[in-house]
Amino acid sequence: MPSLLLLVFILQLAIHLVNTFGAATINRLLWNLFNLFPTPTSKSTAEQKELKAQYFKIKQEMNATSSQDEFAKWAKLRRQHDKVVEQLEKSKSSTDTTKSQFDSAVSTLRWLGTNGLRMFLQFWYSKQAMFWIPKGWVPYYAEWLLSFPRAPLGSVSIQAWALACGAVILLVSDAIVALVALVQGNGVKAPQKEAMEVPGEKVGAARGEKKEL
Repeated sequence: MPSLLLLVFILQLAIHLVNTFGAATINRLLWNLFNLFPTPTSKSTAEQKELKAQYFKIKQEMNATSSQDEFAKWAKLRRQHDKVVEQLEKSKSSTDTTKSQFDSAVSTLRWLGTNGLRMFLQFWYSKQAMFWIPKGWVPYYAEWLLSFPRAPLGSVSIQAWALACGAVILLVSDAIVALVALVQGNGVKAPQKEAMEVPGEKVGAARGEKKEL
């Protein structure tokens, strides 16, 4: 059953990616993608960005205005500043509530689509062989381990196949990380060594200093 073998491999790869990049990073990326579409939160997010831009602009003008020499201008900027801060806090509070609900829903769907689906498949196909091992290739105890827990003896169970996929994905991931680190390390220039002083020159310089004294 190549489709089930591929599905288990894809599930293990998805779980590895989630564990590598982190759930918070994935939620943040999905939230940004969600706000790119005409959703109810996209408008509030755009307004929040505009309010932040106004806040920083007013803050810069206030810093450049003297509260003593230009009090009228500074007081006007202060009122604008307080108004923008109040609007920003309200917008942020509403957005944070929606984002919290979004993160909760995404986390639930992600778990159901990865670990939940993996557990279901391992339970549903626990007695079914993924593929058969040629007779005599491995000893009896290896056949028993590969068929654990309930697959026919001499076959590879879905649990063993999932573990094998996870191990291969982890090895390939570590190899890619090591290769990237090696390439980046070779791209960094080694620091230049300071010129070594010749002992004779150092002694001569010391003698010259003594003569000057």
